Amino acid sequence: MSPVNLLDFDLDGLAAHCQTLGEKRFRAVQLFRWIHQKGAADFGQMSDLAKSLRDKLAGSAVIRPLALLSEQASTDGTIKWLFDVGNGDAVETVFIPEDDRGTLCVSSQAGCAVGCRFCSTGHQGFSRNLSTGEIVAQLWFAEHHLRQRLGLAAGERAISNVVMMGMGEPLQNYAALVPALRTMLDDHGYGLSRRRVTVSTSGVVPMIDRLREDCPVALAVSLHAPNDALRDQLVPLNRKYPLAELLQACRRYLASAPRDFITFEYCMLDGVNDGPEQARELIALVHGPRAEQRVPCKLNLIPFNPFPASGLRRSPRERVMAFARQLQEAGIVTTVRKTRGDDIDAACGQLAGEVQDRTRVHKRMTRPVIRIEPSTQDLT
Repeated sequence: MSPVNLLDFDLDGLAAHCQTLGEKRFRAVQLFRWIHQKGAADFGQMSDLAKSLRDKLAGSAVIRPLALLSEQASTDGTIKWLFDVGNGDAVETVFIPEDDRGTLCVSSQAGCAVGCRFCSTGHQGFSRNLSTGEIVAQLWFAEHHLRQRLGLAAGERAISNVVMMGMGEPLQNYAALVPALRTMLDDHGYGLSRRRVTVSTSGVVPMIDRLREDCPVALAVSLHAPNDALRDQLVPLNRKYPLAELLQACRRYLASAPRDFITFEYCMLDGVNDGPEQARELIALVHGPRAEQRVPCKLNLIPFNPFPASGLRRSPRERVMAFARQLQEAGIVTTVRKTRGDDIDAACGQLAGEVQDRTRVHKRMTRPVIRIEPSTQDLT
């Protein structure tokens, strides 16, 4: 029998596993702390565990890190790691340092089956879901590697925020995602705040409702279009869960969310979704026809990071800023994301890794996107 990877367990799961070994819960807490707070991978290091338990674990369990294939550092301090997940697949993880936080962008799948037109991962297709252990291993490596690299004192954390915005659609890997989130949040693990752990989704409505019940963290929704006709082209999942259903799920989520707003991500595509008419539609969409249908939100406008296969272009900065002003004047909190790590293909939508596609993605990506004709008089 293959040894059990202890990174696959949240604390409750680890306690249940320890119970099968005849051990009490407090031993699981000790073990959990050694793994996640101290970064130990060798049971022999775990000095306060009974030797009998260490011997049991040595014969039945492992703490299995991901094999690191490469590291790239951006001129702005962003770091991208490529991890081997076996069978020709590799996933990317990105660390983004800022003055007041350190954010880790974590992958949940090898590839992505959603196939958004502006996303490099989507153009690679989909191979498989990552396990809980493979999701957690990205944080486990990054946190303890960076602590040592940065010379942090005991108790200091390198990573304060985690965003599930790497490769994959997290809510299509729900069973593995939730234990990983619980490990991130657990005070015996990484002790992250629910406000500082964000799940980004393209709009898997039933799983948004389940996340609200099971593990409500901050929610970011990849919107990218203000109407169903355009969103059907850009985010194919919209054909299954159209905007009206998605916004209803967002309103329901707010009842349990750690923040009092939903973040809507909106990738700015030249001549596609960046005109004044799209801004007006977007305002009407989130405000709703009645007060009770309004969705409290923040709009995060993302400059598109081009790649050859997309056939799309980045909106000119003046059009992005005009779009932002239109939203702000309507009372919507709006930010324009600063592009980080684009010189190493680590920016939003650029993560690609290596994917053994099982979805015939190239056939799905051949349809052209219908463009709008931007009006230059509205850019001032």
